[in-house]
Amino acid sequence: MSARRLGALALASLIALLPVRPAAAADFVPVTGSGSTWSQVALDQWAAAVKKNGITVNYTGSGSTAGRTDFRSSQVDFAVSEIPFQLHPEDGSPAEVSKRAYAYMPIVAGGTSFMYHLTKNGKRVENLRLSGDTLTKIFTGKITNWSDPAITKDMNGVAMPNRKITPVTRSDGSGTTAQFSLWMDTQYPDLWRPFFKKKGLTSYYPTLPGGKQQNGSNGVAAYVSASYGEGAITYVEYAYARNAGYPAVKVKNKSGYFTLPTASNVAVALTKAEINSDLTQKLEGVYDSADKRAYPLSSYSYMIIPTSTQAPFTKEKGQTLSTFIDYFLCSGQQKAPELGYSPLPKNLVEAAYTQMNRIPGHISAGADLSTCHNPTFEGGENVLLKTAPQPEACDQEGKIPCGEPGAGTTATGDAPDASAAPTAGATTAAVAADGPVVAADSTAFAEPVEVAAQSGVGLVAGAVSAAVLLGALVLPPVLTAYTRRRRAGGQR
Repeated sequence: MSARRLGALALASLIALLPVRPAAAADFVPVTGSGSTWSQVALDQWAAAVKKNGITVNYTGSGSTAGRTDFRSSQVDFAVSEIPFQLHPEDGSPAEVSKRAYAYMPIVAGGTSFMYHLTKNGKRVENLRLSGDTLTKIFTGKITNWSDPAITKDMNGVAMPNRKITPVTRSDGSGTTAQFSLWMDTQYPDLWRPFFKKKGLTSYYPTLPGGKQQNGSNGVAAYVSASYGEGAITYVEYAYARNAGYPAVKVKNKSGYFTLPTASNVAVALTKAEINSDLTQKLEGVYDSADKRAYPLSSYSYMIIPTSTQAPFTKEKGQTLSTFIDYFLCSGQQKAPELGYSPLPKNLVEAAYTQMNRIPGHISAGADLSTCHNPTFEGGENVLLKTAPQPEACDQEGKIPCGEPGAGTTATGDAPDASAAPTAGATTAAVAADGPVVAADSTAFAEPVEVAAQSGVGLVAGAVSAAVLLGALVLPPVLTAYTRRRRAGGQR
């Protein structure tokens, strides 16, 4: 059989199996949202990915509080927040009551990190580890110098420079602030409540003597990474620290290990999250997780979606928004680890589809997860939480920190704990049967290139992928022409 004939047959197979989008790209009505900067890196990535399919999602990272306000005042179609509407705020602020019908939907998980800028002997410090008590004292003004004995103790005797600490906090209403303050209020009330002068969480960080305030996650990250940011530390989504190329603190968990907010460590911690009936989360179990891999400040973010056609929302916008959601719940989650997040697990994906189906004008999707391409499960089945890597011996309390001479030993020269080291060849993707977020820190994922329409996620698998590869090898001109016709004809 000739190469041309073989390529034609492969191409015919491809055309027969490709899903077809029911509406032309021009039929998608743009949607607008605002809110969380914690989740903005992921949202921007997803919006860019679907743009080529004619789907326009305009998102403004104005802070979770602003997003919730914009939704309540009908300024946006949807909002994103790290916390739900505060109907009974403990900090005395007005109740956030929405006259628009809505539902909460999880979109992405991650850890609130502590990005810092510190040099020692002319080199950047990249192995800083701190306990929760020390972090809380820094952000309540009790510890003001990097040479403080509490920091030296956390570093097992490795002293930091005699330099002023500049805590950088958010000036705007922020879900990140709310998450961080909730953790401090829950874990260290004797430090947080006298400083805050109230109990509970807040979206607006109190003025901190000697500190700086900046607007948005970009603002706090920019301050810390600037040349004048020497000595500064801030709380921010891990994605911002990674994008800026600056380190994050390893935070001590309940088992005495210092961990980073990697996708796998967040995954492990969130196995202890309690999920309420409205999909909001209770995190006390996450904070107190005894698993030595857990990152204590792990959580997930919510999209606040409309469940009525009250202005400014319409059924036409519902088709756009649900198609966007269908994409990011499955294929879009592939990018979560490399962006600094942890992908949603199967149970939350299923729950999110149930919420999505309450959107007026929604597409039909989510009934069959076998083609979902979310990295937390395969063929619709959860991957067991077996291969999330164990922390290194040098991350254990009482051991010389990683990156220092003699790392992983105690002052008496004990050998490293081999049982704590990652298993050779182990992947970092895992999820428990009860639905924790699964991570894939070192797994290479394919770039999502297709967006679903009326029948789930439109990534091509198995035989279709083989047909694409075969056609590309033997008949590139034909495939090129077909791609042009496919785009022109509205196929997916």
